[in-house]
Amino acid sequence: MNNLPICYLVGAGERNIMTSLPTSADFIIAVDGGLIYLEEWGIIPDLVVGDFDSLSKMPVTDDRTIVLPKEKDDTDMVAAVREGWRRGFRVFYIYGGTGGRLDHTLANIQLLADIAERGGRGYLFDRNTVITSIHNSVITFPPTAEGVISVFSHTDISTGVYEKGLKYPLTNATLRNTYPLGISNEFTGTQGSITVQSGTLIIIYPQKTQEERL
Repeated sequence: MNNLPICYLVGAGERNIMTSLPTSADFIIAVDGGLIYLEEWGIIPDLVVGDFDSLSKMPVTDDRTIVLPKEKDDTDMVAAVREGWRRGFRVFYIYGGTGGRLDHTLANIQLLADIAERGGRGYLFDRNTVITSIHNSVITFPPTAEGVISVFSHTDISTGVYEKGLKYPLTNATLRNTYPLGISNEFTGTQGSITVQSGTLIIIYPQKTQEERL
């Protein structure tokens, strides 16, 4: 996914500074109260999506605003990702999607898995960590990576799991979503990789660590 344009989404969760700045090829969506953060940063979004229950007043509505009903199945973030996907984006950087309500954080982690299972890649930026998901795929890290990395099965069972170049390697292992076998591994100063042959994984690693793009 190297060099693919990125859809940036900024929600109303914990305020975290963007670790990378959008380029002209990227697309920025303010998700509900995330509009306030973008205004503070002096960034004009390409699109504003939400039911705006986390804003004290409705934003100015124009052709860049999608007003969602307050009673709906999709969260505002899910609706925003769908808008980005419809516009052709397959890589999503989500800020303001953690902290605050735990249920929304969990919903956003589920959203990462959905993106992965549809052939894209989502990244949820927390204060110090990045959360991502892979499906029947591999993620690779350079020798400069350091810190703790944790791997969880999102699907009931994930098979053919390999963890290479890490302190605690796994070879053709099976992970289940009821037991955290992959928690608290460590980078070792060599190239590291996580592979799953069948299933969907949730992977958490330090923000300062840069994944080697596919």
